[in-house]
Amino acid sequence: MRTYRRLVIPLVLAALVGCGGVQGEPGGSGVRDDPYFPRLGNSGYDVTHYALDLGYDPATHELTGTAVITARARKDLSAFDLDLKGLTVRGATVDGQRAVVSRTGTELTLRPRDELPRGHTFRATVRYDGAPVTITDPDGSEEGWLRTADGALALGEPTGSMAWFPGNHHPSDKATYDITVTVPTDVQAVSNGELRSRKESADGRRTTYAWHVAQPMASYVATLAVGRFTVRESRTPDGLPVLTAVDPAEQRASAKVLDRLPEVLAWETRKFGPYPFSSTGAIIDRDGDAGYALETQNRPVFPGTPGLGTFVHELAHQWYGDSVTPRTWQDMWLNEGFATYGEWLWEEDHGGDTAQRIFDDRYALPSSDPLWAFPPARPPDAAHISALPVYDRGAMVLHKVRETIGDRAFWRLLRSWPADHRHGNADTAEFTSYVERENPGEKEALAGVWKDWLHGSGKPGSA
Repeated sequence: MRTYRRLVIPLVLAALVGCGGVQGEPGGSGVRDDPYFPRLGNSGYDVTHYALDLGYDPATHELTGTAVITARARKDLSAFDLDLKGLTVRGATVDGQRAVVSRTGTELTLRPRDELPRGHTFRATVRYDGAPVTITDPDGSEEGWLRTADGALALGEPTGSMAWFPGNHHPSDKATYDITVTVPTDVQAVSNGELRSRKESADGRRTTYAWHVAQPMASYVATLAVGRFTVRESRTPDGLPVLTAVDPAEQRASAKVLDRLPEVLAWETRKFGPYPFSSTGAIIDRDGDAGYALETQNRPVFPGTPGLGTFVHELAHQWYGDSVTPRTWQDMWLNEGFATYGEWLWEEDHGGDTAQRIFDDRYALPSSDPLWAFPPARPPDAAHISALPVYDRGAMVLHKVRETIGDRAFWRLLRSWPADHRHGNADTAEFTSYVERENPGEKEALAGVWKDWLHGSGKPGSA
C-alpha cells in the first residue's frame, strides 16, 4: 500500500550460437491477462528463487549485480523474457551455457543454446551494472531506485523492482530470495527476511550483508535500503525475530510507534490468524525520501515516522497482499481494502470510532466525491490502482460482507482467507466465490453486495 492520498534500442551481446535443434516457442512477454501491465512478466516459466549479488556505492551511484534466477519452464522454450529497466547487461548464461541476449525497451530476452523442455528447472545468470533509474508511475509517484540523502531506497510497487534486478516482475510469480549486498563501511544495507551474515572486507573499506527470504515473495514487495541506520534486533513475546532500521534523524520520533510493534502484531494475529512470515520489523527512512509507505515483506518501509494507523495498515498487509498476493493488479482492492478495514477495526477495538461509524461517514459523502469515481474491482487504468475507491470503498465492501454474514462468520473469514491462500495468489472472483462457499445461506444477499459495492458504478443507492 502507498499510504499517501493520493529507447527502444536492440542490443545483441553475442553472435547467434547453434540452437541444437530447438523447436520450442519463445516464452512471450506478459503474464496472464493483466489489463494494466500487459507486458509485465513472462508466461513461459515460474521463478522459484532469486540469488542476487549486488554492490552499490552511493558516492558514484554505481550498481553492479549478478542475478541467478532458478525457474521451471511451463512449456517448451526456445527463449524467454526478463523485465529490466536501464542498466547494462554484460553477459548471461542458461544452465552454464552462454545465452544470446537482446533487449527491446524493458524486455530482456535470453535465448539458451538448447531448448528448455516443459517442466525443466533451469538456472539463468545475468551480469549487469550501471546507474539504476527512478521510475515514474502512471499516477505520478516515484519508485524503482530512489536516491536518498545518504544512500538509496529500492521500492517496487507496481513495477519498480525491474530498476535493480532482472526478473519475472509480475505479482503472480512469487519466489524465495537471497540478497547479498556489498556497500562502503560508512553505510548499511537492509533488505527483506533475515540477516544471515555481515562481513567486512580485508581492507575494512566495504561490508557485505547477506539477507535470506525463506517464504515466497512477490518482487514488488522486495526492498533494499542503503544508508546510515540505527539497527535494532529483538523478539516479540512469542519469540518472533524483530529487526528495525531507523534513520538517526527519525530515531527519537519513531521510538513510540516502534515500541508498539509487538502489541499491534499480537492484535493482528488474533484478528487475522498466525503471522505468515519468519520475522518482522520496519525500515524508517528520513522524512520525505520516498513520500509514501509500502508493505515490503517482513519489514515495511516508512518515509519518516508513521502514525499508528499507517503502522497498523502496513503490518496488516503482511497477511493481505504479501502472503495472499493479487493475481493481477486489477485485484489491488484485495490488498488495500483489507488493510484499510484493519485500520477501522483497530479504531473500533481501541476506543475510537466503530467501523460502522467510519462506514457511515464515508457513505455520507456526496455522489460527486472521488470515493465513488469507480468500483474497487475495476480501476479505469494503471494510474488509479492506488486511488481512493480501491482503499476506502474496498473497505466498505468488507463492511457490507460483515453486515451480511454476521460478526462470527466475518471474524472466521478474516482468518480463513489468508490461511487457505497462504503464500499464494488470488483474484476477485476467487474471493467472492470463497465467501459464498463459506456462507451458502447468504449467497443471494452477497450477490447484491458484489453487484452494488464491488462492481457497481457510482454511489450505491442505499447503505
